[in-house]
Formats: sequence, structure tokens, C-alpha cells
Amino acid sequence: MNSVPEGSAAAGPGRTAPGTSASVTPFPAASPVAGAHAPSSGTGPESPRVKTSLQILRSLDSGPRGLVEARAEERLARYGENVLPAWRPVPWPRRFVRSLRDPFTSVLLCLGLVSAAVSAWGTACVILALVAVSCLLRSTEEHRADRSTAALRELVATTATVVRRSSADAPPRERDVPVADLVPGDVIRLGPGDLVPADVQVLRAGGLTVHQSALTGESAPVAKHPLDAPDPTLARAGPFAQPQLCFQGSSVTSGSGTAVIVATGGRTRFAAAHDGRARQRGASAFDRSVQGISWTLIRFMLLTPPLVLMANAALRGRGLETLPFAVAVAVGLTPEMLPVIVTTALARGAARLARTSGVIVKRLPALHDLGAVDVLCLDKTGTLTEDRPVVEEATDGSDAPDPEVLRWAALSALWTLQLAELPAPDALDEAVLDAAEEAGPGETAVAYEGVAALPFDPVRRVATAVLRRPGRLGVHTLVTKGAVEAVLERCAMDGDERERLLALADRKAESGLRLLAVARADRPARAGAYTPADERGLTFVGLVALRDVPAPSAADALGVLALRGITVKVLTGDHPGTAARACEDLGLRTGAGTDTAGGYGDVVTAELVDTLSDAELARVADRATVFARCTPAHKARIVSALRSAGRTTGFLGDGVNDLPALHAADVGICPRNAVDVAREAADVVLAEKDLTAIDRAVLAGRHSSGNIATYLRITLSSNLGNVIAMLTAGLMLPFLPMLPAQVLVQNLCFDAAQLAFAFDRPAAAALRRPSVLRSRDFLRFITGFGLLNAAADLATFGVLALALHNAAGTDGEAAFHAGWFTENLLTQALVMVLLRTGRSAAERRAGGPLRAAAAGLAVVGVLLPLTPLGPLLGMSALPPLYYLLLGSVLGLYAVGLTAARRRYERRHASGVEPERGVREGGTEH
Repeated sequence: MNSVPEGSAAAGPGRTAPGTSASVTPFPAASPVAGAHAPSSGTGPESPRVKTSLQILRSLDSGPRGLVEARAEERLARYGENVLPAWRPVPWPRRFVRSLRDPFTSVLLCLGLVSAAVSAWGTACVILALVAVSCLLRSTEEHRADRSTAALRELVATTATVVRRSSADAPPRERDVPVADLVPGDVIRLGPGDLVPADVQVLRAGGLTVHQSALTGESAPVAKHPLDAPDPTLARAGPFAQPQLCFQGSSVTSGSGTAVIVATGGRTRFAAAHDGRARQRGASAFDRSVQGISWTLIRFMLLTPPLVLMANAALRGRGLETLPFAVAVAVGLTPEMLPVIVTTALARGAARLARTSGVIVKRLPALHDLGAVDVLCLDKTGTLTEDRPVVEEATDGSDAPDPEVLRWAALSALWTLQLAELPAPDALDEAVLDAAEEAGPGETAVAYEGVAALPFDPVRRVATAVLRRPGRLGVHTLVTKGAVEAVLERCAMDGDERERLLALADRKAESGLRLLAVARADRPARAGAYTPADERGLTFVGLVALRDVPAPSAADALGVLALRGITVKVLTGDHPGTAARACEDLGLRTGAGTDTAGGYGDVVTAELVDTLSDAELARVADRATVFARCTPAHKARIVSALRSAGRTTGFLGDGVNDLPALHAADVGICPRNAVDVAREAADVVLAEKDLTAIDRAVLAGRHSSGNIATYLRITLSSNLGNVIAMLTAGLMLPFLPMLPAQVLVQNLCFDAAQLAFAFDRPAAAALRRPSVLRSRDFLRFITGFGLLNAAADLATFGVLALALHNAAGTDGEAAFHAGWFTENLLTQALVMVLLRTGRSAAERRAGGPLRAAAAGLAVVGVLLPLTPLGPLLGMSALPPLYYLLLGSVLGLYAVGLTAARRRYERRHASGVEPERGVREGGTEH
């Protein structure tokens, strides 16, 4: 069944192609699909001529047996790889210029230009140096991250099953090749979940339906099938309405087929419709939270210069000569290294995950969102249970054992698999076939001949095989199996009998069994195609009961996720009893409690979901654990309801039916062996469908997010304290407390030391619960610790007054500047060490890179005024008494800082800082 006999496209069900530009230009012409992207109304005398499958194969110099390998290589060299021209590596200089669009960098650049305009050349040079360093580091890290991401994507590179021959006389063979190597004239196989890799014309099909919303916007799947003869009316239809054409960007929903490629790469309609531009994903939760914090700080920063100018003019009679100082104060509020540290921390986390766990993060901000996930939605099969159920029993309508039920189910599974050209049986069919084989050889493939097949799809929830039975000439037997309700709806029986069988199935399902109903019917033989409309008037045969095998690591992984603060929600299409039993066996509580007013209990069914408003569903989804009988639309709606309630959601799925939920979640997760369309939609790709792998990915996300949050807390509190102290000192002293160049050099030293945050190892406390960036939390933290920092700075004034009481004039000013410069860098070094996340001394000592950076910063603060660079910056040497007194101030500051940090951590640990902050601020939805 795998190879297509020569000539089957012409003699069989294959027929015409519309004369769209994507499929009719003879090959080999200048382009086999010349004008594929040119719009065509399909009307008028210039309408392209419709071609049959045989004609299109001849025009492409191909055949149903596929291309010869040598010919395929020639075409690949001639027409190029089958890749969209939408994405190309961004040159490094362009990345550098693009870094200026960052809000902080843009504001810094403006401040530098203002300084240059007022001839404050020293200030302007230092500011522009900060801008250059920030852009350089950011563009370099983005370049490295893109290279790493491109390398990681190759691990899950999409492939297609192509039919080719090693020589003209060799038999055709199927093999998987990278999509980029496909050429016009290649014959490919399509199955459920496949992405259509190029523009193709269908040669054979069995129940083939595709989603082409990427091109047309229509959400419902569209049936595709070959045509037997030319149909002039198709020339007047649009290309997407023609049933024999499938286009790149579509995905196979159900069924299978064989098709010939007519256009690749930039000649496809997908490439033309997108005009060379890749679709951009909307801002992630992380992007929104960082932008919210950034713009709050920028508003403060833009207000600072005019306030400084007005205060100095009113109290000290100073004019525009204080503008450079005002600009330097504004720069002091800016966390200039935020873009660099964010990019570096996330890129390192993604690379470490790929190296150690085989987990691929396709979108860097998704790594932070993984760390913030507090609800994980998943299906039961293959995650909580192994993806290999086993047959428990096969019974007739009276619940008596009946081997005939298993035999009919196996016949349906076998011939559906072969006639629909499915790549592999699904888990239930495989279990049925294994059980039938163990029961002994029967009259299966030998005695019966398959005629047609209607494969399973999530809407019909049944699969049907049409068979020719031995000794029954002129009769075809339809064998249908699938969900009990769906099969019984198609059976000819009275309502009482249907209710009795449904009750029997419910009792079995409540005991934790999964059920397949089997029915059949004899129909007069015919040559026409069979459709779902023929699945009516069936005779019920019996039930096949299967039980799930729990995944060995599922129970332990669920316990670990609970300790991480992650709630697991099970969204499944199974019977409520089956889902509840599997969850309870694994220790996963199904109880949302019983709400008599709402009418739901431990398990919420899709029927109840349909009756709830969005607000009601959000409340139910927050409390319930198991949702049964879910369709793809139900899964997406439940995930969206959780997000609307302020939860950060992750969804684990691997099939076409999971696509809407993958898009709806904050983070879409799929295993590497998921269908192509799911892999393309997911943000994170796991090496295998295992909850343990998700736990490792969550930890990596929290690791990176913890470093980013620690950086923000420390740098913002320190910057705020310095700015408050400088503003206060500027109003108290008859001279500027610190020259603009000194402020900016100090910032540059602090910024360089802060790069260590991207390489830090956060303490265990940062990994215990979802990591979220909340503006309110940050503002409270930086306000409290910033005021403490300002107090230490102001206390230094007294120290300087005692140590420099004999100094006067410019010597006194230079010594004051040197003293405060040293104190500022020493306090910032203390803040880096003492405010690092972690409650125990052992955890704080673990921050090797951070401690080394803090030590280097302290050394610079002490030694720089003593070097030849000190006088150039307006600083002079300090008396030994100053260092002695400063040590006392720093000791008291360290004690106060430690006490404040412990109080802050106790409040968070005891719940005084409410966890509802996740819902209030969350990730700033």
C-alpha cells in the first residue's frame, strides 16, 4: 500500500488541477511555477486552463512513482531550497543600529546629545560610551542567541515523506527528507498533523481535510480530493476553493493522501501572500512586564532634569551650568544593562536546557514565561499514562465476552490504517491489533479485502473501513468504531436500547476503562466514493474495553510540580470516569469540590463548559482539575479562561487537535515527536513527552528569571538611593556633590559589574514558586532599600565633614568628590552581595561570579582616586581617617541592609506579601 502503482494517478481517482499559476506552467520552463504568486480571478478569457493529474505530472516531467534522485538533485540546484525568503540572518551592523530602539538606550542617546549641545563634552562622551557599550553587548548577545536558536531548530527540522527512485528502473521507495530539499515534481505523502510543505496537487486521498486558515482565515477544515476528469467550472473558482490543490502553510487535519509538488520556496502562494515578511508574534507576558517597569522608570528619569534645574535655580541661584549634573542624575536612574542582561540570561538558560535536557526554546522570552507558569494544562494520554493502552475485554451488547467484537474492531483498524495511508496506527488501534494477534490468527487481511476507509477525525469521533467479505459478491461491509456516543448515534435502534447501552458504557468507564464501540452494516457494492453520510443505520456489535498503563514517572513528577507551586489541569476527550480514575491512581486530586449551585462536581464535562459564560468558566476552571469530553475548541477556551483570571498558563500537546490551545496559552509546549504543525506552533519543544522534562524546563526558566529579577531589584534600589542622595546634597552644598563625569564613570563601573547577574546561580528560594515580575513589588522593594541606601550616602557627608574639616577651596571639593565616589562604589558592592536572593549564608556564598564582580567594583572604588586618572576626573587623595570612619558607616549599613532583607524575606515567606499578587499583577497581562 505504500508505493503508488505506475499510472494510478490517471486511472484512479486523480484528475484535474486548476490552471492557477501555481500549478500549470509546463516544466522545465524558466520557472515551473512562474507567476505562482500572481493573483488570478479565475474568470475571463485569460483564466488558466484546468489540467488533469496526468497532464500536470507530464508538465512537471514526473510520475506517480516519483522522481529519480539525480533529477531531484538537478532541480534543487536549479530552483534552490524550498525555504521562504522571509527570514535571513540580520547583519551585525544592523543589529547594532537596531539596538538604539530600546527605550533606555534611546533616552540615553538623547541625554548625550543634549549634553553635547550645551558643550558638556565630558558628559556627552561618557554617555555616548555607555550607549555604545550597551548596543555592542546587546547586538553581540542577540547574534549569539539567534545562532544558537537556529542550531537548535535544526534538531526538530521539519521533514516530509517523499517517493523517489535511485534509478529509472528501480522501484519507488519512501523516505523522509528535509522540507528544504523538496523540488517541483516530487511525489509526497500527507498524513494527519503534517504541514503541507509546498504548493501541491492531490493525486490520491482518503478522507483528507486541511486547515488553510494561514492563507484564507477560515477556521473550519476543508476537504481535499483528486478529480477524475477536467471540470471547466473550476477555472472560475478561486484557487483555495479547488479541492485538488493544497498550499504551503496549510496543515492536514485528518485523512491522508499522495500529492505532487508544483511550487516551492518563494514561488508558493504562501510566500506571495506574506510578501516576504514573517508573521510576528505578539508581545509575550515577559515583554509586557519588562516594558511596564521600563516606562515607569523612564517617566521618573525624564522628570528629574527639570526638577534639578528648578531646585538649584531657586535655592542656589544656579542656572544652565547645572544642566550636565541634572542629565547625569537622570542617567543615574537608568538600568542601562537591562537589555543586555535579559538577553544574556535567557540565551544562556536556553542553551543550557538544550545541552543538558534536549529541550529547545524557540522564543527566548518563553523561557521566562515558563518560570512564571502557575497552571499547566495537559492531556492524559501519553503524559499521565503511557501512550499504549491494553485491551481488557471485548463484550457484546449484553456484556458477555465475545471474540467477534475484537475481530471486527481489528479489521476496521487494519484496513483504515492501510487504505488511508496513515503513517502509523494510533494508540487504541495498535492495542486492538496487538490483542487480536495474541488471540490467534483469524480471517483478517487474508479473508477480507479493503475497499475504502474514512479515517478518524476529532469531529466525527469515529473511523470506518469498507470491506469486501469472502463469498459475499455484490456486498460491501462497513465496519465503524469509535467513541460510544458517536457510534450509537449512527446505529439503527430504539431510544431505550441506546440508553441501556450508554448506561452500560458509563458503568465501565466509571471503573477507569476506555471504551471503543463497534458497529457494522452490509450495503450493496458500488463504485462511488464513501462519505461520512454512509455511516448511518449500523448494527451494534459490541464494546472493546481498554485500560491505561500509568506512566512510571508521572506520580513523582506531579508531586514535584505541586511543590513548585504549579497546578496541573487535565483537559481530555475521554470519559469523565476514565479521566478521574487515572488521575486518582496517580495521586492527582480531581476535586474542585461539589458546587450544587453551579451543578458541577469533581470532573467538569464539555457539556457544562458550553453552558457557562466566560466569567463563570474562569471561576470553574480555577477550581476544577479534570475537564472531560473536551474538543479542541473547549481546550482553547479553558486555557483562555485561566489566562483571563490572571494565571500564567502552559499547555502541553502534540496533536492537530491541540493547536488552538497551544496558541491560547502563555507557553505552548510539545514533545519532539509531535506532529509538524504542533511543533511549529509551540514555544518549547521537549525531547520527549514527559513531565520530568517540563520540571527541568520550568527550573531553567525560574533560574533565568530569578537572575533578571535580582538584577532589577539591586540596581534600581541602588540607583534610586544615589539619586536621592545627590539631589539632597546638591541643595545642601555650595558646590555640586559630584561632577557629571564622575557620576557617569561610576555608572559605567557599576554597569560592568552587573553583567555578573546573568551568570549567577540563584538560591533555592527563587526556584520554589513561579517567578513573576510585578511592578508593585518592585516599586515597594526599591523604595524601601533605596531610602536605606540614601541614608548611608548622607551619613557619609558627616564622615567627610570630620575627615576634611581642614580642607578648603578646590582641594576640599576634589577630596569630597573622591570620598563620595569611593563610598558609592563600596555601597553598591555591598548591595550586590547582601541583597542577592537567598536566605542562608551558604546560598549567598555560592554566588561566585557576583562576589568576584562586587570585589572588583570595590577595588576600583578605593584605588581609582589614587591613580593618575583621579585628578583628570576632579578627584584627589583622601586622608586615612576617612577610610576608618567610612568603614564604620559601611558596617552599620551592612547591618541595616541585612536586617531589612531578612524582614522582607520573612514577610514574603509568611504570606504578608499576598500570593494573590500573581493574579493582581501577574505577568502584567
